Amino acid sequence: MRFRTFLFDLDGTLIEHLPAIHRCYAHTMPKLGYPAPTYQEVKNAIGGGSPRAMGKFVPAERVAEALEIYRAYWHETMLDGVSLMPGAEMILRELKSRGFQTAAFTNKHGPSSRRICDHLSITPWLDAVVGADDTPWLKPEPAFNNYMIEQLDAATTAETTCMVGDSPYDVGAALAGGWGFAGVTTGTHSEAQLREAGATDVYTDLPAIARQWGLAGAAP
Repeated sequence: MRFRTFLFDLDGTLIEHLPAIHRCYAHTMPKLGYPAPTYQEVKNAIGGGSPRAMGKFVPAERVAEALEIYRAYWHETMLDGVSLMPGAEMILRELKSRGFQTAAFTNKHGPSSRRICDHLSITPWLDAVVGADDTPWLKPEPAFNNYMIEQLDAATTAETTCMVGDSPYDVGAALAGGWGFAGVTTGTHSEAQLREAGATDVYTDLPAIARQWGLAGAAP
């Protein structure tokens, strides 16, 4: 395996958090006079950062107002119902045991992401957790890629870096960085959508990736 550094998206890749996200949208929209969105509508909206997602439910001039309500409720409830995706703990543990670098690289709110990783006890297996509001950028902006790499070992190179994610934003980040990419269909997008975005390696889940990479903890 040529990769030495592995960057994982969070929502839909390492963690399942969509029920909590939907709960916060369902709380927010009625307060602004809009109907609560369905679970599928929220699933279709997220991935590109909270302002972009919120803009799919309210007019641009009300996004800031909506996010203020959303974020207050989010900070109160974000740990209710969050869980690890199958294989997440195993793949991080196995990669770290081989001396590789691992990090969470997400468009999810950075401070929230670190709190969630602590809550789920995966922080010890991550060299960094970088997310939205840690910088002015989001995936797939090249400047955000550069910031992510700066948080890691100076020997990190594009050729030895792999992005693991579930959305076209993750594919875009990998393409912008010249990184490898391994996609999973456990999140917001299908295999066809990931391939349309430019992915060549797409798997059903993290255990399938682990088997492909020959990690010892992967089930046969």
